[in-house]
Amino acid sequence: MTTAPLSSVELRVYPGSSYPLGATWDGMGVNFALFSEYAEAVELCLFDSADDTVESRRVLLLEYSDHVWHGYFPDLRPGQLYGYRVYGPWNPLEGHRFNPNKLLLDPYAKSVVRLERWNDALFGYQIPDPHRSSTFADTDLLIDTRDSAPFAPLAAVVDDSFVWGDDKPLRTPWHKTIIYEAHVKGLTMRHPKVPEHLRGSYAALGSEPVIEHLLDLGVTAVELLPVHQHVDDHFLKIRGLSNYWGYNTLGYFAPELRYSSQKHNPEDPILEFKTMVRSLHAAGIEVILDVVYNHTCEGNHLGPTLSFKGIDNRSYYKQVEEEPRFYMDYTGCGNTLNVSHPRVIQLIMDSLRYWVLEMHVDGFRFDLAATLGRDVHYVDKLGSFFDVIHQDPVLCQTKLIAEPWDLGEGGYQVGNFPVLWTEWNGKYRDAARSFWKGDAGTLSEMATRIAGSSDLYSEKDPHASINFLTSHDGFTLHDLVSYNQKHNEANGEGNRDGDNHNHSWNCGVEGETDDLRINALRFQQKRNLMATLLLSLGVPMIAAGDELSRTQQGNNNAYCQDNAISWLNWELTEPEKNFYEFVKQLIRIRKENPVFQRRKFFIGLTSKAYNIKDVIWYNAQGLEMSEADWHDPQALWMGALLNGSAINELDEKGNPVSGSTFLLVLNASHKPVAFHLPRLNRGDAWIQLFDTATDSLPNGSGEREDDTLYCGGDTVYRLQARSLVLFRLKR
Repeated sequence: MTTAPLSSVELRVYPGSSYPLGATWDGMGVNFALFSEYAEAVELCLFDSADDTVESRRVLLLEYSDHVWHGYFPDLRPGQLYGYRVYGPWNPLEGHRFNPNKLLLDPYAKSVVRLERWNDALFGYQIPDPHRSSTFADTDLLIDTRDSAPFAPLAAVVDDSFVWGDDKPLRTPWHKTIIYEAHVKGLTMRHPKVPEHLRGSYAALGSEPVIEHLLDLGVTAVELLPVHQHVDDHFLKIRGLSNYWGYNTLGYFAPELRYSSQKHNPEDPILEFKTMVRSLHAAGIEVILDVVYNHTCEGNHLGPTLSFKGIDNRSYYKQVEEEPRFYMDYTGCGNTLNVSHPRVIQLIMDSLRYWVLEMHVDGFRFDLAATLGRDVHYVDKLGSFFDVIHQDPVLCQTKLIAEPWDLGEGGYQVGNFPVLWTEWNGKYRDAARSFWKGDAGTLSEMATRIAGSSDLYSEKDPHASINFLTSHDGFTLHDLVSYNQKHNEANGEGNRDGDNHNHSWNCGVEGETDDLRINALRFQQKRNLMATLLLSLGVPMIAAGDELSRTQQGNNNAYCQDNAISWLNWELTEPEKNFYEFVKQLIRIRKENPVFQRRKFFIGLTSKAYNIKDVIWYNAQGLEMSEADWHDPQALWMGALLNGSAINELDEKGNPVSGSTFLLVLNASHKPVAFHLPRLNRGDAWIQLFDTATDSLPNGSGEREDDTLYCGGDTVYRLQARSLVLFRLKR
């Protein structure tokens, strides 16, 4: 930090460079560079303190190269607080919203030291008096001349240096990856072994108790809900709520200040985030970030002017061609970033590379990724965004996950993303929910999803499918089996928000109950769903807390609930502890048996060890499924033999991959089924590893003297209603 007020310090200004964008400390001084194609002038505004309501110095950036305004300041140091004022035409009808009365955040800010302080001055236009009869119809056309400096977010110059030691990318293969989707605060806020002053922070997530849980569970990667600096919407603050999920990005380089346990220096959030990553990597756990490059926090034409809108509205946002006053909105959030513009593509790519090279993250999950493929209007899987990702030597080596839809026309793009990309498989989620709910006609669809969704990813591999039952958005697993309807009243929107089509079943009573029979059925259904997820081909993703039977009390859109509704509860009942142990054993079975981690689809290959194909689907009579079986609308039971001796893959050292053979038997109907276990060779027998109709734990992949053996061909197994059984072929 500077030791004297800037107003008393003589500042030298050199021309500097137009690259890199942002504020860059080189050890001798700071280079500032801001892109604005349509601006007429740019002022750098310097502040002595985050408490200041007015800048101590304004400096006009005189150099303009390649649409970039820039200057080099040899007298400034890391810790310097700053913002911009940008001059240009105020002409909303033409899409220009320049207003030098508004202090603007650098899009490349690496640290935000002051959050927004909501005030009408943060809006570029004159907000009407709500007590008058005037409407909002044309209000955004009138410029507001109030100074927003006392209320606007502030950026800081930082020194990026950090001692990483021997930290390096883990690069866990996709077929060995198990993802745990979590919120930094929600995961850690109520953990009893995390010190209170650390809870809800990056430090808490990287702490020993939390890492111990992740290792005990067996996941290999955490996928964090947005950690980019975001804005809490004005309308939520009025209601006493916040944008808890964080899908409202303000800064694409700055780690969220709210999740830092230390806030004394501008570098604190950065150092704490890096320390968290280093600790997780040391434990063998990858870090994947949920990123929001489809829209920003500035909303539609009536939204605030905090950064992009006042720097270069025409360049940063997609606008209605005939009426550029308004924004194209494929996101449901008011605006859409203009990925057709090369400087916007550069912003996204620079941000992604920064998080990989400087922050050491391992991959990204792209929110509403279909929007990024809209070069003009329609989604194009060969669009420029995908092209630049594919050719980038840094990003092409990271994990790339798409949420393959948005709200625009043709926005549902599951199965259509190009190579290198995996996708949240919404069809897997819906099929698993519908099947175990007992919906008729879902048998064939469920089999396709268990087998890796080759109908969607035949040109890729099974790992292109990120299989999930639940996520941050929607019911938790416990609520999925406890509620027929959403209960979002706490959000203050009259229960109108959130999805109405959840494929959920409450097992007989809406919400929590003391009925032992219904509670037992709910845990059985959770075992069915989780077993299906972890024994399917593809990459499983578990929503944080599902293993702990977390409930949101029926809220399926808890985006604004920064409270006990969203935070994980670590105090478990005995049934909840048993379910947690069940999930742990499922993960262990998956990780120890190659047949559940196949890198290639089943192809009907017959093994040499057993004269059987790599996968066989059986009906209840122990015969291969016929076309009539698959299309029987009432049948909700089947068996899948997964041949571990017919994997036909090589390991990292070139050795053939082989393992145990399993029989997975499912019955989603409301009645028991007499299931004939198939015989492969004379003398073969099946060992039951678990039956979800009981709450006993899986016995893993080992053999015990007291194992019950089931001889194939002669044995009829009574498959209980709504149950899943896993058998392993005895060696």
